[in-house]
This record gives sequence, C-alpha cells and structure tokens, in this order.
Amino acid sequence: MRSGIVLVGGEARRADGMEKYFFEYQGMRFIDRLILSLSRVVDEIILVAKDPEQCRRFAGLPGICCVHDIRKGIGPIGGLHAGALAAQGDLLFVSACDMPCVSSDVIEFLFEAIDDYDAAIPAWEEDMIEPLHAVYRRAPLLVYLEDHDSLSLRNMVRNIRARFIPVAEIRKIDPSLTTFTNVNRLSDLHKINHQE
Repeated sequence: MRSGIVLVGGEARRADGMEKYFFEYQGMRFIDRLILSLSRVVDEIILVAKDPEQCRRFAGLPGICCVHDIRKGIGPIGGLHAGALAAQGDLLFVSACDMPCVSSDVIEFLFEAIDDYDAAIPAWEEDMIEPLHAVYRRAPLLVYLEDHDSLSLRNMVRNIRARFIPVAEIRKIDPSLTTFTNVNRLSDLHKINHQE
C-alpha cells in the first residue's frame, strides 16, 4: 500500500502568513491540485496540520484524512512524524503544500526507484536535495523519528539508507522540472500565474 502525505502546517512567514495551500494556480487551489496528482498513484492521502483547528479547514475534502502534529513547533520533522504514524502504507510520498505542480509520473518513478532503500530522494547535487518531494519507507522513517536529536531533514536523510536520484533522471519524465515548482512568497505566486 502507498500513502501520500502533504505537510500543510507551516507558518507561511514568507507568504505574509497566508495559507499557501489555498493559493490558486491555473484556476485550481494548490491543495486540490496536489490531491489530484497524488490520487493517481497512492491508496490514501493524509494532510498533516499544525492543530485540530487547522484540520477543520480541510473538512470538505472527501476521502482525505487530516491529522495534526503530535510534537508541536518542530517544523517538518514533526509533520513527518504525525503523518508516518497515521499512514497505512509501507511506502510514503511526502510533499510540502506549496508545490502545486507535483507530477504523478515523477511520484510513480520515485516509488519504483526506492528499490530496497529507506528513501528515494531527488538530488540536484550533493548538498541540494528535495526531502519534501520524496518517497520514504515507513518503518525505518518511524524508527528515526521516534528517537532523534536533530530537527534537520538533512540529518534525518543521512541517518537512513537513502537513494539519491539525480534530477537529470527526473528530467527525462518532466523535461521542465515543473514538479519542483515551489511557491514560498506572494511574488512566486504572481510569477507562476503570469508565465506565458
């Protein structure tokens, strides 16, 4: 079984505190675009919010499970922990909520690429990776997340058996690499919505 986990609980400091998952691209909200892409390749979709109040914002999304952070205020590591605990799948695709162009074909490629590793993580170069656009094996991820000192995703990745997938391989599937489009600021949103 495969699970898709979308982290929606960030503080959105660079987006003037606005809820990025409700931003729109090509007439569709980010969260709806992500759900559509994920639903083609996973068996369940879990949203991880920061608290029960934020979870209620997603109550109208049919068939979607929303859980909230168990360990509060520790960033993406906390979201990964709550999402992995809630997931039924052995393999988890994890995404940030500010990536509206995630490609189903790329997700499928990462699921296949994990092989017997603990993670399949796109890598631009040695120190530039995409840990929030990656596939993880649930059991070893939980082992790490249950007992760790660092809140760094990079440290997490170094402590599991990760397979780094060169972005050049992903470019064969997604030539423009739009799957990695990340909207951190309102100016980023304006830019992608006004591209020719």
